[in-house]
Amino acid sequence: MSSTGTTCCTYSFAVEVQDGAPQAQRSSPVICKDYTMAEAAVHLTVVAGGHPDHERYTCNGSVDIRGNPASKKRTGNWRACYSILGGEFCGALAYYAVGTNLVSYLTKVQKQSNVAAASNIASWQGTCYLTPLLGAFLADSYWGRHRTIVISLMIFTIGMILLTLSAVVPASMHTMVIPPQELLPSLGLFLTALGLGGMWPCVPTFGADQFDDTDATEKVQKELYYNWYFFAVNGGFFIASTLLVWVQDNYGWGWGFGISTLFSATGIAGFLACMKLYRYQKPGGSALTRICQVVVAATRKINVDVPDDRSLLYEMPGKESSIVGSRKLMHTEGLRFFDRAATITASDETSSNIPSPWKLCTVTQVEELKILARMLPVLLAGIIFNTAEAFFPLFIEQGQVMDNHIDGFSIPPATLTTFNCLCILILAPSYNKVLVPVLSRITGTKRGLSELQRIGVGMVFAMLSLVSAALVEMVRLDIAKKGGLVHHNSAVPMNILWQGPQYFFIGVAKVFTVVGFIEFAYEQSPDAMRSLCQACSLIMITLGSYLVSIMLKFINSVTGEKGSHGWIPENLNEGHLDHFFWLMAGLQLLNVLVFAYSASRYKRKLAS
Repeated sequence: MSSTGTTCCTYSFAVEVQDGAPQAQRSSPVICKDYTMAEAAVHLTVVAGGHPDHERYTCNGSVDIRGNPASKKRTGNWRACYSILGGEFCGALAYYAVGTNLVSYLTKVQKQSNVAAASNIASWQGTCYLTPLLGAFLADSYWGRHRTIVISLMIFTIGMILLTLSAVVPASMHTMVIPPQELLPSLGLFLTALGLGGMWPCVPTFGADQFDDTDATEKVQKELYYNWYFFAVNGGFFIASTLLVWVQDNYGWGWGFGISTLFSATGIAGFLACMKLYRYQKPGGSALTRICQVVVAATRKINVDVPDDRSLLYEMPGKESSIVGSRKLMHTEGLRFFDRAATITASDETSSNIPSPWKLCTVTQVEELKILARMLPVLLAGIIFNTAEAFFPLFIEQGQVMDNHIDGFSIPPATLTTFNCLCILILAPSYNKVLVPVLSRITGTKRGLSELQRIGVGMVFAMLSLVSAALVEMVRLDIAKKGGLVHHNSAVPMNILWQGPQYFFIGVAKVFTVVGFIEFAYEQSPDAMRSLCQACSLIMITLGSYLVSIMLKFINSVTGEKGSHGWIPENLNEGHLDHFFWLMAGLQLLNVLVFAYSASRYKRKLAS
């Protein structure tokens, strides 16, 4: 007899297979996860004692801090998420306290030129969005999400300490080959970017791990968690971009960075203090290796025919997958080429040894690659969507040539970005309470919108934002023409609050699409690749920014030929910024149509 038993979750009539024949059992818990027979005896005794609510366990493979099956009563759920959301708030506040006003710090404190500061910021931001690939790989493959988060927070906090020191160390100190004023900020920024690599892809997925998606009640709560996670991120951004920026400007950068460092350290303390409450998913080994194994095995059998009976494809016996921390995946049609990797040949059958995964892969392993291939078109749609927020600098430039006086007060154009943030802070927590009931009546489904529908709705609002910006610019140029201000680089008599809707629409778009992408990346990715898929969705933000940069340079070179002012000249009154907004709105519309087509053909993950 095997030395392992099974964890118990829910109560129902079950059928167990013994020696190849199904054997009926009495009313008993449904099989979920292996553990020792000694533990099985204890758990089954509790059940037999008539206390079904005393000890119940998750069915999604999660474990507690000791590696035992996770108790639904004692671990996970909202009791564990409060510290996770608090840690994310602290991390977001510290990050945005650095990023929001970094150009002022580098130019005023570090005495860098505008060009050098802009170049360093661009390099830092690019690194921030590339390191999540490394952090996600380590989390899914070796460390697990909680350990990755804690280590990353520590690295990030060390970076914040170095930035704080760089702000308080006297500029005249020259005790090293490289002066501290040059070394500390560079090393500090690098460590903060490296730390973010483990935080960004792992915090949202680790929070979602606290809810068992095989339990209908907990699954509903998990959908609510995604909104609160996004609320925590933007709450940190709002406080950092208002209160901490004010502290930096009025009390010095030492205080500004020091307070941020304290919040970051508080996040670490929160994650460590609640370790007994968390549910953990075991790392499943190198995802990249498994993908390569499927490709190599399928290529080796390129001349092998896939059997019509899919039950003949290779899979591990029993309930457990060969991939640690992952449930078995059911076979799906399509991408038939990769099924060759799970096709058993005569040489596989005659081999006395366990087949090499480079020659024969399980159905679950093949389905992992299929899932990634199907997710790719959806994730790529995020590139065009993320161009919308990348237009904020152009929105600000547009506001600089509008009347920014309201009741005698001068409103800085950049202040209108708070419309976007306030919209998120209001809509994110109220989404499930207000919008879901309304959407449920329209769609006829309890959750209102699926992940893909939610992403699509947000994309429409992103398009509306650019349409709104184009209409405002058309009116502004018309006023400039009628007032004889075309050749004057000055503001036109049009109130800046007309920009409000375009910022508001971006906020609505992010509540729908960004949260939708977070949910999609978690729910539809393979169990052992959730952090990696989350990191891929973050990369789309970087690619969206790069695309806007390329488009601006291309449009400027094309429209500025032969002495023309071009669409976006130094004097916007002489240009046609509205044409550029219309062009990008059309690109957003095309993206919506392509996404709708991809979503309609998307095959959802089938976990056993």
